[in-house]
Amino acid sequence: MAPSSSTDHQCEWRDYAKELEDRLLHVQAQVEALQRHVFGKRSEKMPPIAKELRASGSSGVDPAATQEKRRKRADERKELPTREIPHKVPEAERCCPKCGGEDLRPLGDGKQSVIYEYIPPRFERQVHVQEILACRCGDYVVTAPGPVKVIEKGGYGPGLIAHLITAKCADSIPLHRLAKALERAGITIARSTLVDLFHRAAGELQPLFRLLLEEIAAQDVVHADETTQRVQAPGKTRTAFLWTFLSVLDDPLIAFCFSPSRSGSTPKQILGGTKGALIVDAYTGYHVVTTPEGRDRVGCWAHARRKFFDARTQSPVAQEALDLIIELYRVEADARAKGVLRTAAHRQLRGERSRAITDKLHAWLKEQQPQHLPKGPLGIAIRYALGQWEALTRFLDDARLPLDNNAAEGALRVAALGRKNFLFVGHDTAGENLAGLYSLVATCEANGINPEEYLADVLIRVKTHPNSRIRELLPPQWKRLRDAAPPSDADPAATSA
Repeated sequence: MAPSSSTDHQCEWRDYAKELEDRLLHVQAQVEALQRHVFGKRSEKMPPIAKELRASGSSGVDPAATQEKRRKRADERKELPTREIPHKVPEAERCCPKCGGEDLRPLGDGKQSVIYEYIPPRFERQVHVQEILACRCGDYVVTAPGPVKVIEKGGYGPGLIAHLITAKCADSIPLHRLAKALERAGITIARSTLVDLFHRAAGELQPLFRLLLEEIAAQDVVHADETTQRVQAPGKTRTAFLWTFLSVLDDPLIAFCFSPSRSGSTPKQILGGTKGALIVDAYTGYHVVTTPEGRDRVGCWAHARRKFFDARTQSPVAQEALDLIIELYRVEADARAKGVLRTAAHRQLRGERSRAITDKLHAWLKEQQPQHLPKGPLGIAIRYALGQWEALTRFLDDARLPLDNNAAEGALRVAALGRKNFLFVGHDTAGENLAGLYSLVATCEANGINPEEYLADVLIRVKTHPNSRIRELLPPQWKRLRDAAPPSDADPAATSA
């Protein structure tokens, strides 16, 4: 019997060496990705899709729409309160150097220049005097109703509370910094008082938080994602999670949910028993609701693209996959430019062009898979894409589905910034309150509503508003009702008009 060749010889040391090589490639890829993220130049970081599309001249941006946005911004500036400040010619120059005449007449309306100035906000101390009337008979005394308060026996108005909620939830300003800013504006409020006002307001608005989650769960297409949130614990902090669920097909609705863990209990609690599509990454915690009886799982091409980008340094061939993924986004940009997003024409465009691209990419993945180590950077990227293939290609048959989950990732940016600024929350209830107020503020901003204006109004109305019409206080409905209402006599704009 002929001896086996060296290539056929099975040796445990050779298998072990191959395993070590596989691990080494994986570790090297992780180190390179970390170095690129922390120390790399911007050119070494993954460029946004929009930038790559602009570079190729197919961004999908409508020039007419861009001009319209600029006109809208200009019109908004014109609506700002305007104060005319006259500038007189100095007395020394009110004499003609030619003839010596001093009888100078105005020439036209004068030369105008516009300056946008910041007038620091101010606080005022309001003294509410309730009239008291008594009958001459001495048996009847009546007192006028007092001001409506957010917190019974509280000494702070809804506008101030709305300001501190917006500062923390929209601008990620810690309350101790806000206390310093308020002191500069003329009112000293202890940080502990601000904390109490923040959480008391969250308690008042809790019915709206719950309703917002219910509204999102009822939508056909929902995005979801999660991020960490530190919680104070004895001697240290522990890791909890902040989840976001949102819908952007009609009125944008964004909700956050706090949970002590990353288990699937949170998606089940919010989306359990609902049907439709759920756009998420590959995290297994969503399996509990992406079942045959539940929602269809839709994959995220941005996640797949990120993995191929990270594999480029060790496997340049990964650029071929990146080029094909960009072609998918180019189809979407063309649909946007034609104004056919989420229509039958959009679905047809995907069927004609996007399906051919995905077929080509799938064949490339199958061809490349045997040539790369499973735990190497490109091997991981290929395995991710093939493992998610059904979810990644579900968008081909439904024009309402986007290519990625960037909407949810974008919603979580405010939480990431808050995590850097105020580091942690004091306890689980504080995390729940923060998530609820994040929800209303983010939904306001997504619908073009000033959160301070909205919160100052609903903080007063939520306690007395009929429960059967509570939806009227959600930001989109609140905005429609406000825009449809005729201006009141007390409206300064109406009076001046």
